[in-house]
Amino acid sequence: MSGILDGKRILVTGVLMESSIAFHTAKVAQEQGAEVILTAFPRPTLTERIAKKLPKPVKVLELDVTNDEHLARLAGLVKDELGSLDGVVHSIGFAPQDALGGNFLNTPFESVATAMHVSAFSLKSLAMACKPLVNDGGSIVGLTFDAQFAWPQYDWMGPAKAALEATSRYLARDLGKDGIRCNLVSAGPLGSMAAKSIPGFGELADVWNHRSPLEWDMADPEPAGRGVVALLSDFFPKTTGEIVHVDGGVHMMGA
Repeated sequence: MSGILDGKRILVTGVLMESSIAFHTAKVAQEQGAEVILTAFPRPTLTERIAKKLPKPVKVLELDVTNDEHLARLAGLVKDELGSLDGVVHSIGFAPQDALGGNFLNTPFESVATAMHVSAFSLKSLAMACKPLVNDGGSIVGLTFDAQFAWPQYDWMGPAKAALEATSRYLARDLGKDGIRCNLVSAGPLGSMAAKSIPGFGELADVWNHRSPLEWDMADPEPAGRGVVALLSDFFPKTTGEIVHVDGGVHMMGA
């Protein structure tokens, strides 16, 4: 049986743990017929070990999205491996510890700037680095955590995700003329490495225990990965600038 990504070539960033959305995106993409390439930072060897658990072997490239040299060489390295791209997955986010965990009012700008650069501006950086290879009808998909609200403990990652969401809309506007879509998946909380780095994460995640209409399993990233793969496919040819919620329905619940 053919898959919804048959013949597609997909670049996936951010595979650091088997419990990540990025890993399950890569896994489902391969199961749906895509050829996948991964990027990793700061430890490509870690990603290479995790990648061995994917259904098929993959190449792992080192990529620091804040490093102009890394970005400049990315298209050449990917072209050597795949020739072109049909999809790009942005699964990158980081904030220093003093920008999280209830320290919002005291966080220095240097830490805020780091969070914004890595978590939001990098979507534009990655998109432009890959753009020479992305085919007409290509899809860029990023991951957000609903930035409509002020979440417990999330602090400056909230504004960073809001910036990511705005960046996605502007990319959708400016890349549309080249036939490239840009969308985001807003997932519920998961027990990933990124989540575990947030002090007091359990308080944030507990919201889902009380408000999610559909049962939400923090140990199951695959539904979010499937959402990403759906947006990478040709099933949404005219959808761009959108945020698709894969969060059990919490986003639409009232007080």
